[in-house]
Amino acid sequence: MARKNPKTVTARYAIGDIVRHRIYPFRGVIFDVDPEFANTEEWYESIPEDMRPRRDQPFYHLFAENAETEYIAYVSEQNLLPDESGEPVRHPQVPEVFEWISDAKRYLIRPGLEH
Repeated sequence: MARKNPKTVTARYAIGDIVRHRIYPFRGVIFDVDPEFANTEEWYESIPEDMRPRRDQPFYHLFAENAETEYIAYVSEQNLLPDESGEPVRHPQVPEVFEWISDAKRYLIRPGLEH
């Protein structure tokens, strides 16, 4: 019996990259990537239908921030752009997971935390 090759998904962004949302005013550092949607149905249904992203694309977990607060965000690849500010992210969990590399203006996972 012939098997079809599973679809290979290549994520545009990597863990440690700083990105911003295409529509909403927030940015963050990526700390995990799902090759396709892997959140709850309730979360997905809470997005207005005309703005719902496709499920068959990478989704990113971010230590996110906006002007008022810091939080965890889950964002589809189609809604992310590279953050060009060159500034570190102020989210309080970032230093637990990452080291800021100022010359590269990006983050690297702290030694011992890689998997």
